[in-house]
Amino acid sequence: MKVIIFGGGGFIGSAIADRLLKSGHELRIFERPRIEPYRQFMESEKVDWVAGDFLSSNDVGNAIDGIDVVLHLVSTTLPKNSNDDTIYDVEGNLVPTLQLLNTMVAKGVRKIVFISSGGTVYGSPKYIPIDENHPTEPIVSYGITKLAIEKYMLLYQHLYGIKAIILRVSNPFGERQRVETAQGAVSAFLSKAIQNQSLEIWGDGSVTRDYLYVSDVAEAFATAIHYDGAKSVFNISSGVGTSLNEIIDLVGKSLGCHVVRQYKQGRSFDVSVNVLDNSLARKEFGWEPRVSLGEGILITADWMRRVLYK
Repeated sequence: MKVIIFGGGGFIGSAIADRLLKSGHELRIFERPRIEPYRQFMESEKVDWVAGDFLSSNDVGNAIDGIDVVLHLVSTTLPKNSNDDTIYDVEGNLVPTLQLLNTMVAKGVRKIVFISSGGTVYGSPKYIPIDENHPTEPIVSYGITKLAIEKYMLLYQHLYGIKAIILRVSNPFGERQRVETAQGAVSAFLSKAIQNQSLEIWGDGSVTRDYLYVSDVAEAFATAIHYDGAKSVFNISSGVGTSLNEIIDLVGKSLGCHVVRQYKQGRSFDVSVNVLDNSLARKEFGWEPRVSLGEGILITADWMRRVLYK
């Protein structure tokens, strides 16, 4: 199968690419100019690394020629900064996605898998665990834009027969996650602790999230590209809630050290609890998370020591 991954050189995209290559798929990885491949590919691996602008319909059109499935992982914002410039959030994410969908219609590409945000599209939970039928009331622009993209994909599925598979991923962590942007709590805490720096916690540390190791995310995408069932929206998660204080305890245990904590004022955009029900993905995909939180932290810590802080 010929698969294009928009954003395939990043943290999650590279894990998905490696997983798809193991199954013998032919990949085209679309990244921004001057982004170098995350590793050297073997001659036996069929990878076409393409540089382009996701906002350019011409670049996107050329990139999806001859493609069977589109994986859309591009995001120009993070939850913590998306409210700072809501227009940019829409212009950088929603508008180019609509251009992509129009190009898919024109080129006859019939399937797209999109990474949505299980952590932000639901907003403050009405019940736990959160299933796909839970109300969607995001409190950050990031979540609103993700939700709008979902709705347009379902519209294009209805109008043009493009199969849309939307994966609402919880809180992924693992190798290649960017620690400089504080993108994820696990990697940010590990990075600080390895460097013997104190950890900053927004609030009292009781904020609870659903953490998922990146290889389990990649496995969900590898399964989703073959899915032709009736459902479109899936939670991809561990289904287990863990507080920030518990994460720090696990980080200290994995490193064998005492971790210094600094508690700060809580942030308005942080919901107190977010734990997703993943039973639909288990049923429809036959997928399930396989790497425990503790095991994933150990693997990530080992990678950081070997690659980032050697």
